[in-house]
Amino acid sequence: MPRKHFFPEIRPRKTGMLPLDHGHRMYWEVSGNEKGTPVLFLHGGPGSGTAPDHRRFFRPTRYRIVLFDQRGAGKSTPTASLVANTTRHLIGDIEKLRQHLGIERWLLFGGSWGSTLALAYGQAYPERVLGFILRGVFLGRAEEIDWFLHGMGAFRPEAAQAFRDFLPAAERKAMLVSYLRRLKNADSAIHLPAAAAWCAYERACVALLPAQEPARRRRTASPGELALARIEAHYMRHRMFLKANALLDHLPRIAHLPATIVQGRYDLICPIRTAAELADRWPGATLRVIEQAGHAAQEPGIVEGLIQATEALAGCD
Repeated sequence: MPRKHFFPEIRPRKTGMLPLDHGHRMYWEVSGNEKGTPVLFLHGGPGSGTAPDHRRFFRPTRYRIVLFDQRGAGKSTPTASLVANTTRHLIGDIEKLRQHLGIERWLLFGGSWGSTLALAYGQAYPERVLGFILRGVFLGRAEEIDWFLHGMGAFRPEAAQAFRDFLPAAERKAMLVSYLRRLKNADSAIHLPAAAAWCAYERACVALLPAQEPARRRRTASPGELALARIEAHYMRHRMFLKANALLDHLPRIAHLPATIVQGRYDLICPIRTAAELADRWPGATLRVIEQAGHAAQEPGIVEGLIQATEALAGCD
């Protein structure tokens, strides 16, 4: 029978704060079976952080489940920091965590930006990877960033207009630059409303079916929303700190490894064409299209597809 729901809630067996460079400290946790197949969950954003439900994609008797919050995100400190926060730094952090936990090789599980980071780390350290489970594939290319800022709003025009109209007319020609300038401003009266506007736009586009009653727009943001908006805009402004087409160009480094790609047919944030392009170039990849789904990992069809993938790859070490 297909599993359409998460596995039961579990608590971490171990947690810690791993010191990094430039004053960063990384939150990490391990749950599940200490002798199970090691799997690393890579959260999206960048900047969104992990949540308890992220442990629940994996059968806890079969997996050693590792979660961590990327620089500036979640429980990692300092919150929302852009100092020494690049893709290269995150790849190094993942490898440092692997060594700290004494894991030889692990399965990489990532959605959205998490898929980007999984591919980037895997291509840097292919000998440390068992395989990939990816969702809502994002390759960090300029056209994908432009789609996020200017394209997906065609399907949510009210959200796109609110996102654009938050900025004064003089700042709308370069929206990413304008938002990032506000998000980096030290004054909370400037950066919190900008974060709220950014997150409202993204939230409106994440699910196949938006809420029947649109949430009332807030004028401020939580610390987590500030981290997401600020770090996401920072990475987008620098084209995710990746060379153009790098993840496809370096795909031969990991082409021998198995991969399952779970993709919502109507994913507005990361359109299906990117996942299809990746799967077409990856002999060992299987693309599973979820017909009645968008981008959100919590949509029933996406949950089912991801858990089927984790069940199939358990014991792959």
